[in-house]
Amino acid sequence: MATTLMTFVRRSVGPGLAAGALAGLLVACGGGDDNGGGSTTSPAPEQSGEPGTTQVDVKMTDFKMELSRTTLNAGEYTFVATNDGSHDHALEIEGSGTEEETRTLEPGESAKLTITLKDGTYEVYCPVDGHKDLGMKTELTVGGGGSPDGGTDTTDGNGY
Repeated sequence: MATTLMTFVRRSVGPGLAAGALAGLLVACGGGDDNGGGSTTSPAPEQSGEPGTTQVDVKMTDFKMELSRTTLNAGEYTFVATNDGSHDHALEIEGSGTEEETRTLEPGESAKLTITLKDGTYEVYCPVDGHKDLGMKTELTVGGGGSPDGGTDTTDGNGY
């Protein structure tokens, strides 16, 4: 009797358990799209909390500047500048008839700068004490087929 029960379990229940486990793994791994690969969509840009405004994070260190996006569509953006360095820094955005800046930030401080950008190229830099000349600068491209979730740019800067 025990042999018959074991044979029944091996032949009937075992394959069902294996199929169930395989199905569970496939669900856990997620499905692909129709071309057999995984999803290729980029995550949506982070909203700043202000209606219609997209957030761009700016990390400032001694002496480089990193933007979360460097290619944007024309529109309104909130730049969140964070001073992760050990010196005072600020954020200035200049180009296409626009020139806006944050207050000077002490190490560890952050500030928001909401600005409407038109198509063009903008210079993004730290206006404090010659930091721009030390490499604390980068460019921002608006328009020309850009997307709000464009690439990340890290400028190495010259340091000291």
